[in-house]
Amino acid sequence: MDRRSFLAAGAAAAVTAGITSDATAEDTPKRSNAAKFKLKYAPSMGQVKHHAGKDPIDQIKFIADEGFTAIFDNGFPHKSKDLQKKIVDELAKQNMTMGPFVLYANFKEKTFVLNDKDIRKMLVERMKYGVEICKRCNIQWALVVPGKYDERLEWSYQTANVIENLKYCAEVFEKENKTIVLEPLNTLKNHPWLFLTKIPQTYQICRAVNSPSVKIVNDLYHQQITEGNLITNIDMAWTEIAAFHLGDNPGRKEPTTGEINFKNIFKHLYKKGYDGVLCTEHGMIKGKGKEAERAMIDAYRYCDNFETS
Repeated sequence: MDRRSFLAAGAAAAVTAGITSDATAEDTPKRSNAAKFKLKYAPSMGQVKHHAGKDPIDQIKFIADEGFTAIFDNGFPHKSKDLQKKIVDELAKQNMTMGPFVLYANFKEKTFVLNDKDIRKMLVERMKYGVEICKRCNIQWALVVPGKYDERLEWSYQTANVIENLKYCAEVFEKENKTIVLEPLNTLKNHPWLFLTKIPQTYQICRAVNSPSVKIVNDLYHQQITEGNLITNIDMAWTEIAAFHLGDNPGRKEPTTGEINFKNIFKHLYKKGYDGVLCTEHGMIKGKGKEAERAMIDAYRYCDNFETS
């Protein structure tokens, strides 16, 4: 069944049950027993606000009711401790996993690539701040982007400096059995001048740091732009991958809107036994509103409908 037929069948079934995407909250039956997804796709805070409202707790409840078992919130550190606790308590109640939050992502300055004691001190302090959030809120991963490269410094020296700085950062996270996830990003479309861009490059750095607390978040949108060869690079770097970010290309919207075969990728991850989060870090092809949110959820239902044998 192709996606159009799959979604049409789903829409027909919803109408038969008295459920339509245009229905109001009052006349829409609660989806209290929605089938759980096979993998931990993790919608972001705010991604379903037209269905669930602005309250993060209501959003979690809606996401869980749709069959998702994870969420992510890049801006989690900026929330008050009181709200963080409410979110964590609700996630525990729903038996859901929180994906990585952004701990350090400086797109303007050269930091990790330099051998500078003041920069290293700053990075270590930032890691202490992040690991405390992880510990207090029962979150396993914190995301780090190592910043810009230095056009005046030989690339190999920069790589050595990144490795050395990460060793200091790793020590902080190892004490609490928590994990830094490094995100390579594309420079062709979104983030010029960044040092970390490819999965093989990030794999090499993780192996050199040689710590269980330094791993990779593989953003498939970025890597489709940078290098493609997605499944092969997943397999080659498998021991160092701890999380995924999702987004189709071109456009950085939900699966099925671009060129990436997400159904095959999800099937591949399932067969490999992947049990981590897959953060839905993308926009929606239909823009905003309930229709866009429903189309996004339906796209994940379609891609999650793969054979498991």
